[in-house]
Amino acid sequence: MGTTFDRIDERLSAWISAQPLFFVATAPLGADGHVNLSPKGPIGSLRVLDPHTVAYLDVIGSGAETIAHLRENGRIVMMICAFEGPPRILRLHGRGRVVTPDDAEYAALLARGFDDPAGPEARRAIIVVTLTRVADSCGFGVPLMHHERQRHHLPAWAASKLRSGGEEALTEYRRRNNRESIDGLPALDLPAPVVHRLLGRGLRGDEPWAGAAQDRLTASVPVVDGYDRRTWRLRRAKADIGDGGGGNGARDRPGRL
Repeated sequence: MGTTFDRIDERLSAWISAQPLFFVATAPLGADGHVNLSPKGPIGSLRVLDPHTVAYLDVIGSGAETIAHLRENGRIVMMICAFEGPPRILRLHGRGRVVTPDDAEYAALLARGFDDPAGPEARRAIIVVTLTRVADSCGFGVPLMHHERQRHHLPAWAASKLRSGGEEALTEYRRRNNRESIDGLPALDLPAPVVHRLLGRGLRGDEPWAGAAQDRLTASVPVVDGYDRRTWRLRRAKADIGDGGGGNGARDRPGRL
């Protein structure tokens, strides 16, 4: 019914590239943690690097479970199944690691030609998986389905964010949604918000006015604008919002603007 392979050969690699999407599953070590299973695509965002290594381009999303789990324990399984033609399910078990744009090997990996579903600003990382087991199974229970096309929603959403607030708007989204898993495991390391960088050091990060000021800043100031215009917008936002209600004057502020 099934076959275990010692590597991904050319035939297996060609079969993988002919499928419409793939699935990724990870889990935390804690017994009460949440297992995660995510569809990924297009299939061109997955690349066979060599017979024992695969990698895929990870882009912005509403969570960062896979990244958090890999950083904790490295366990991962990928599944590709045939929705057209002869039935088949292929599972790739392995040890995964997260390569971010700040890492030295990121540029060389990116040059492998991953399909990019949402544009360069929406990239988060490249997930590299060293395979420990490659095996297929019958796939008799997988229904026959016709692949029509990729959805346009993700690139359209990313483009809308860029139009309204530039790259900082996407960074702020990641900051709010991708810093940790739903179980509280650390996921993405992200720079401090613009509002904090402009005001300087000494901020706690939970000031009552900071979130609203950041929203206004990223929503109203294009990335092409310079530092002086950003500072002016920030001054106006903080003046309009005030100290968040219940503040205690200069003691609650890192410094006067």
